[in-house]
Amino acid sequence: MGPDLVLALELADAADALSLPRFRARDLAVSTKADLSPVTEADLAVEAELRRLLAAHRPGVAVLGEEEGADAHDQNAPRWIVDPIDGTRNFSRGIPVWATLIALERDGVLQLGVVSAPALGRRWWASRGEGAWRDDGERLRVSGVGRIEDATVLVALDRPVAAAAFDAWHVRGFGDFWAHMLVAEGAAEVAVDAVGVSLWDLAAPLVVVEEAGGRFTDLEGRSRADGRSAVSTNGVLHDVALATLAPRR
Repeated sequence: MGPDLVLALELADAADALSLPRFRARDLAVSTKADLSPVTEADLAVEAELRRLLAAHRPGVAVLGEEEGADAHDQNAPRWIVDPIDGTRNFSRGIPVWATLIALERDGVLQLGVVSAPALGRRWWASRGEGAWRDDGERLRVSGVGRIEDATVLVALDRPVAAAAFDAWHVRGFGDFWAHMLVAEGAAEVAVDAVGVSLWDLAAPLVVVEEAGGRFTDLEGRSRADGRSAVSTNGVLHDVALATLAPRR
Protein backbone atom coordinates (compact mmCIF):
# COMPACT_ATOMS: atom_id res chain seq x y z
CA MET A 1 0.00 0.00 0.00
CA GLY A 2 1.55 3.27 -1.13
CA PRO A 3 1.91 6.39 1.04
CA ASP A 4 -0.86 8.27 -0.73
CA LEU A 5 -3.37 5.50 -0.09
CA VAL A 6 -2.22 5.23 3.53
CA LEU A 7 -2.85 8.96 3.90
CA ALA A 8 -6.25 8.71 2.20
CA LEU A 9 -7.31 6.02 4.65
CA GLU A 10 -6.11 8.14 7.56
CA LEU A 11 -8.17 11.02 6.19
CA ALA A 12 -11.19 8.72 6.06
CA ASP A 13 -10.62 7.78 9.71
CA ALA A 14 -10.58 11.45 10.65
CA ALA A 15 -13.74 12.11 8.65
CA ASP A 16 -15.60 9.22 10.28
CA ALA A 17 -14.59 10.42 13.73
CA LEU A 18 -16.28 13.75 13.04
CA SER A 19 -19.33 12.72 11.03
CA LEU A 20 -20.57 9.60 12.79
CA PRO A 21 -21.12 11.21 16.22
CA ARG A 22 -23.25 13.92 14.56
CA PHE A 23 -25.38 11.42 12.62
CA ARG A 24 -28.92 11.49 14.05
CA ALA A 25 -27.91 14.18 16.52
CA ARG A 26 -31.01 16.06 17.65
CA ASP A 27 -29.19 19.39 17.52
CA LEU A 28 -27.61 18.87 14.07
CA ALA A 29 -27.43 22.22 12.29
CA VAL A 30 -28.67 22.12 8.69
CA SER A 31 -28.76 25.07 6.29
CA THR A 32 -29.51 25.59 2.60
CA LYS A 33 -26.88 26.53 0.03
CA ALA A 34 -27.38 28.86 -2.90
CA ASP A 35 -28.21 25.92 -5.16
CA LEU A 36 -30.96 24.92 -2.68
CA SER A 37 -29.15 21.76 -1.59
CA PRO A 38 -28.70 21.14 2.14
CA VAL A 39 -25.43 21.38 4.01
CA THR A 40 -24.87 20.32 7.61
CA GLU A 41 -22.36 21.33 10.22
CA ALA A 42 -20.77 17.91 9.68
CA ASP A 43 -20.15 18.56 5.97
CA LEU A 44 -18.33 21.77 6.84
CA ALA A 45 -16.38 20.30 9.75
CA VAL A 46 -15.22 17.25 7.80
CA GLU A 47 -13.99 19.22 4.82
CA ALA A 48 -12.20 21.74 7.03
CA GLU A 49 -10.44 18.94 8.89
CA LEU A 50 -9.41 17.10 5.73
CA ARG A 51 -7.99 20.30 4.30
CA ARG A 52 -6.08 20.91 7.54
CA LEU A 53 -4.62 17.41 7.50
CA LEU A 54 -3.68 17.61 3.83
CA ALA A 55 -1.95 20.94 4.42
CA ALA A 56 0.03 19.32 7.23
CA HIS A 57 0.97 16.13 5.36
CA ARG A 58 1.16 17.47 1.78
CA PRO A 59 2.06 21.17 2.08
CA GLY A 60 1.06 23.20 -0.95
CA VAL A 61 -1.10 20.49 -2.48
CA ALA A 62 -4.32 21.61 -4.18
CA VAL A 63 -7.72 20.49 -2.92
CA LEU A 64 -11.11 20.45 -4.60
CA GLY A 65 -13.96 20.10 -2.13
CA GLU A 66 -17.72 20.36 -2.40
CA GLU A 67 -18.07 22.94 0.36
CA GLU A 68 -14.98 25.15 0.00
CA GLY A 69 -14.44 24.89 -3.75
CA ALA A 70 -11.22 24.52 -5.72
CA ASP A 71 -7.73 25.69 -4.94
CA ALA A 72 -5.74 27.09 -7.84
CA HIS A 73 -3.53 24.35 -9.24
CA ASP A 74 -1.32 23.34 -12.14
CA GLN A 75 -3.06 20.76 -14.30
CA ASN A 76 0.02 18.54 -14.03
CA ALA A 77 0.24 18.80 -10.24
CA PRO A 78 -1.45 16.42 -7.79
CA ARG A 79 -4.89 17.38 -6.53
CA TRP A 80 -7.00 15.84 -3.79
CA ILE A 81 -10.76 15.71 -4.41
CA VAL A 82 -13.05 15.55 -1.39
CA ASP A 83 -16.77 15.16 -0.82
CA PRO A 84 -17.10 15.44 2.97
CA ILE A 85 -20.53 13.81 3.02
CA ASP A 86 -21.97 12.29 -0.14
CA GLY A 87 -25.66 11.87 0.62
CA THR A 88 -26.20 14.93 2.81
CA ARG A 89 -29.97 14.64 2.49
CA ASN A 90 -29.75 11.10 3.86
CA PHE A 91 -27.39 12.20 6.63
CA SER A 92 -29.65 15.05 7.67
CA ARG A 93 -32.72 12.79 7.86
CA GLY A 94 -31.12 9.88 9.70
CA ILE A 95 -30.79 7.55 6.71
CA PRO A 96 -27.46 5.67 6.98
CA VAL A 97 -26.56 5.74 3.26
CA TRP A 98 -23.90 8.46 3.21
CA ALA A 99 -20.13 8.48 2.88
CA THR A 100 -16.99 10.56 2.75
CA LEU A 101 -15.34 10.36 -0.66
CA ILE A 102 -11.62 10.98 -1.12
CA ALA A 103 -9.68 10.78 -4.38
CA LEU A 104 -6.26 11.77 -5.67
CA GLU A 105 -5.72 13.05 -9.19
CA ARG A 106 -2.25 13.25 -10.72
CA ASP A 107 -1.44 14.45 -14.25
CA GLY A 108 -5.16 14.55 -14.95
CA VAL A 109 -5.64 10.88 -14.05
CA LEU A 110 -7.53 9.68 -10.98
CA GLN A 111 -5.06 7.53 -9.07
CA LEU A 112 -6.90 6.36 -5.96
CA GLY A 113 -10.27 6.48 -4.31
CA VAL A 114 -11.61 5.86 -0.81
CA VAL A 115 -15.32 5.60 0.00
CA SER A 116 -16.03 5.47 3.73
CA ALA A 117 -19.59 4.86 4.96
CA PRO A 118 -19.35 4.52 8.74
CA ALA A 119 -23.09 4.33 9.38
CA LEU A 120 -23.18 1.28 7.10
CA GLY A 121 -20.04 -0.12 8.72
CA ARG A 122 -18.34 -0.26 5.32
CA ARG A 123 -15.32 1.19 3.55
CA TRP A 124 -14.09 0.60 0.01
CA TRP A 125 -10.82 1.72 -1.56
CA ALA A 126 -8.71 1.28 -4.66
CA SER A 127 -5.39 2.40 -6.10
CA ARG A 128 -4.32 2.11 -9.72
CA GLY A 129 -2.82 -1.28 -10.42
CA GLU A 130 -3.48 -2.58 -6.91
CA GLY A 131 -7.12 -3.63 -7.21
CA ALA A 132 -10.20 -2.60 -5.25
CA TRP A 133 -10.82 -3.70 -1.68
CA ARG A 134 -13.38 -3.68 1.09
CA ASP A 135 -12.56 -3.25 4.77
CA ASP A 136 -13.36 -6.89 5.55
CA GLY A 137 -10.35 -7.89 3.43
CA GLU A 138 -12.44 -8.85 0.40
CA ARG A 139 -10.98 -7.99 -2.99
CA LEU A 140 -13.74 -6.54 -5.15
CA ARG A 141 -14.68 -7.98 -8.52
CA VAL A 142 -17.61 -7.06 -10.69
CA SER A 143 -20.07 -9.76 -11.70
CA GLY A 144 -19.95 -11.77 -14.90
CA VAL A 145 -23.67 -11.42 -15.69
CA GLY A 146 -23.92 -11.05 -19.45
CA ARG A 147 -27.60 -10.41 -20.14
CA ILE A 148 -29.59 -7.37 -19.08
CA GLU A 149 -32.52 -9.71 -18.44
CA ASP A 150 -30.48 -11.28 -15.64
CA ALA A 151 -29.05 -8.03 -14.27
CA THR A 152 -29.67 -5.84 -11.25
CA VAL A 153 -29.90 -2.19 -12.34
CA LEU A 154 -29.73 0.72 -9.88
CA VAL A 155 -31.10 3.97 -11.27
CA ALA A 156 -30.96 7.41 -9.66
CA LEU A 157 -32.67 9.66 -12.18
CA ASP A 158 -34.92 12.71 -12.09
CA ARG A 159 -36.93 11.12 -14.90
CA PRO A 160 -38.61 7.92 -13.72
CA VAL A 161 -39.14 6.62 -17.27
CA ALA A 162 -35.44 5.75 -17.35
CA ALA A 163 -35.88 3.01 -14.77
CA ALA A 164 -38.76 1.51 -16.76
CA ALA A 165 -36.55 1.48 -19.86
CA PHE A 166 -34.47 -1.38 -18.48
CA ASP A 167 -35.92 -4.82 -19.07
CA ALA A 168 -33.81 -6.13 -16.21
CA TRP A 169 -34.26 -8.86 -13.65
CA HIS A 170 -34.23 -6.34 -10.79
CA VAL A 171 -34.48 -2.53 -10.96
CA ARG A 172 -34.16 -0.36 -7.87
CA GLY A 173 -33.64 3.32 -7.07
CA PHE A 174 -30.39 3.22 -5.11
CA GLY A 175 -28.23 6.25 -5.84
CA ASP A 176 -25.16 8.16 -4.75
CA PHE A 177 -21.92 6.30 -3.97
CA TRP A 178 -23.63 3.11 -2.78
CA ALA A 179 -25.00 2.11 -6.17
CA HIS A 180 -21.51 2.21 -7.68
CA MET A 181 -20.02 0.28 -4.78
CA LEU A 182 -22.64 -2.44 -5.27
CA VAL A 183 -21.51 -2.70 -8.89
CA ALA A 184 -17.89 -2.97 -7.74
CA GLU A 185 -18.87 -5.72 -5.28
CA GLY A 186 -20.67 -7.69 -7.98
CA ALA A 187 -24.06 -7.30 -6.27
CA ALA A 188 -25.41 -5.20 -9.16
CA GLU A 189 -24.49 -4.91 -12.81
CA VAL A 190 -25.49 -1.33 -13.71
CA ALA A 191 -25.69 1.92 -11.72
CA VAL A 192 -26.80 5.23 -13.21
CA ASP A 193 -26.53 8.82 -11.97
CA ALA A 194 -28.02 10.90 -14.75
CA VAL A 195 -28.01 14.49 -13.57
CA GLY A 196 -26.73 16.78 -10.86
CA VAL A 197 -23.48 14.99 -10.01
CA SER A 198 -20.08 16.62 -9.81
CA LEU A 199 -16.46 15.54 -9.90
CA TRP A 200 -16.31 15.17 -6.12
CA ASP A 201 -19.30 12.77 -6.25
CA LEU A 202 -17.72 10.50 -8.85
CA ALA A 203 -13.92 10.61 -8.61
CA ALA A 204 -13.49 8.04 -5.83
CA PRO A 205 -16.22 5.64 -7.06
CA LEU A 206 -14.71 5.68 -10.56
CA VAL A 207 -11.37 4.34 -9.35
CA VAL A 208 -13.01 1.64 -7.20
CA VAL A 209 -15.27 0.42 -10.01
CA GLU A 210 -12.50 0.36 -12.60
CA GLU A 211 -10.06 -1.42 -10.30
CA ALA A 212 -12.79 -4.00 -9.60
CA GLY A 213 -12.87 -4.74 -13.33
CA GLY A 214 -15.84 -2.62 -14.32
CA ARG A 215 -16.42 0.38 -16.56
CA PHE A 216 -17.30 3.90 -15.45
CA THR A 217 -18.28 6.60 -17.95
CA ASP A 218 -20.65 9.49 -18.39
CA LEU A 219 -23.85 9.08 -20.40
CA GLU A 220 -21.93 9.87 -23.58
CA GLY A 221 -19.62 6.92 -22.96
CA ARG A 222 -16.61 9.04 -22.05
CA SER A 223 -14.31 7.64 -19.36
CA ARG A 224 -14.40 10.61 -17.04
CA ALA A 225 -15.74 11.67 -13.66
CA ASP A 226 -16.45 15.31 -14.56
CA GLY A 227 -19.12 14.76 -17.20
CA ARG A 228 -22.06 15.59 -14.89
CA SER A 229 -23.45 12.05 -15.20
CA ALA A 230 -22.27 8.53 -14.48
CA VAL A 231 -22.89 4.98 -15.63
CA SER A 232 -20.97 2.20 -13.92
CA THR A 233 -21.30 -1.41 -14.99
CA ASN A 234 -19.64 -4.78 -14.88
CA GLY A 235 -18.21 -3.91 -18.30
CA VAL A 236 -20.08 -6.64 -20.16
CA LEU A 237 -23.34 -4.68 -20.08
CA HIS A 238 -21.94 -1.18 -20.47
CA ASP A 239 -22.80 -0.66 -24.13
CA VAL A 240 -26.28 -2.08 -23.57
CA ALA A 241 -26.83 0.32 -20.68
CA LEU A 242 -25.70 3.33 -22.70
CA ALA A 243 -27.87 2.34 -25.64
CA THR A 244 -30.89 1.89 -23.37
CA LEU A 245 -30.44 5.33 -21.86
CA ALA A 246 -29.54 7.18 -25.08
CA PRO A 247 -33.08 7.84 -26.40
CA ARG A 248 -34.18 9.19 -23.02
CA ARG A 249 -31.45 11.72 -22.35
